Amino acid sequence: MEHLRWRPTVNERDFIERALEADLRVDGRHSFDFRTIKITFGREDGSSEVQLGETHVLGYVTAQLMQPYRDRPNEGTLAIFTEFSPMADPAFEPGRPGESAIELGRVIDRGLRESRAVDMESLCVVAGKHVWSVRVDLHILDNGGNLIDAANIAALAALSTFRRPECTVGGDDGQQVIVHDPEVRDPIPLTIHHMPIAVTFAYFGEGNIVVVDPTYKEEAVMGGRMTATINSNGDICSIQKAGGEGVMSSVVMQCLRIASVKAADITSKIKKAVDSYTTEKALKKVKRLPTSLPQKINVTDVTMEDKGDGELETQTVKTPSDVQEKSKGDEDHQNIKGNSSLTGDRIAKHKKTSTCIGGPSNWDPYCKGVSLSSLRISQLPDPATTGKASSHDDAQPMLTESSNAEVKSTSSSGAAGESEEAQEIGSPKSLKDAIKPKHKRRKKKSDRS
Repeated sequence: MEHLRWRPTVNERDFIERALEADLRVDGRHSFDFRTIKITFGREDGSSEVQLGETHVLGYVTAQLMQPYRDRPNEGTLAIFTEFSPMADPAFEPGRPGESAIELGRVIDRGLRESRAVDMESLCVVAGKHVWSVRVDLHILDNGGNLIDAANIAALAALSTFRRPECTVGGDDGQQVIVHDPEVRDPIPLTIHHMPIAVTFAYFGEGNIVVVDPTYKEEAVMGGRMTATINSNGDICSIQKAGGEGVMSSVVMQCLRIASVKAADITSKIKKAVDSYTTEKALKKVKRLPTSLPQKINVTDVTMEDKGDGELETQTVKTPSDVQEKSKGDEDHQNIKGNSSLTGDRIAKHKKTSTCIGGPSNWDPYCKGVSLSSLRISQLPDPATTGKASSHDDAQPMLTESSNAEVKSTSSSGAAGESEEAQEIGSPKSLKDAIKPKHKRRKKKSDRS
């Protein structure tokens, strides 16, 4: 299907050659200028997409375990496969690869594999039995000229972002290979020593005119082509000369010097794109805890007043909830007022302790206005409640079917118990005194019986 390839007319050919002689190109570039390079990556590791002007190439890297070659049992393998779609160029035949596809795969394979850019020994798992076989698939999506350079950049970008699964060797014989899931263990990137960059030159007019990165129309007019693969250090990895146009050695040396400068520039662009991709993906993996919502804290205002004796009294502005709690506490104290002198002292001390900072209605052990004596008195049971409890206990034997003598004995014992409790309340008590001794409890039980 070579006849389907675009062929320029005589006027178009003449126009392109005259423009090149005047150091002008159809797209407005100079002779040694590259088109705009755009590198993007897919969601999965090892996929890249490169646009070089109108040329569009997709690269995808995969790996699998296989048996190594006999002459190299400690090294993995690297293979380059190209696919030319008729959608990219009508001249490409579907199904089997053509001459241009075979040439493209060989040039890129020679530049990557023969230059030892990828460390093959790091791909070995078990010597002589299991090694990683890396495969690079290059899909030509649109042919805008200079497929070799675009495909080479796509292959390097895909290899730089590829991560192979981590595997360990175990089993009874120590030869069993266990491939770990990426969620269990992080995949391992490939070891790339350097990046061989392919730079293609086109020759016109018996080799006197040289341009870099020829377009689709310029390739149809050119008389010859040379592809130099050089890394950023200036090391020549491979040279491919295609076409019947002869080139002088001085022109070749000039092209190599230009290629070394272009290779350093393209290498920096690839590394920058890969770094941005890795950082963006690392941020997505970080598990961030949800930020806690800010809580509103009502801080009461505190005013200080000077007393005559030099002491300071703190007064706080109370919230509506505190006022309600305080009013409820005052009502409770008013209900039990007048029962005994002890309850009156307790109410007075309770009001003193309620003026501490923060204004709680109930006592707070960390409050500044609480004293030890008030804590002790607050733990004592109320006389009204003790009286009710004793009357409730005395009422139980009265409900039973017993004689009148037994009823009188229980009522007399209850009156005697109340008199004893009244005498005990008259003297100052502590927490220990609030607990009744065991001999008194036994005596009370014997009186009831």
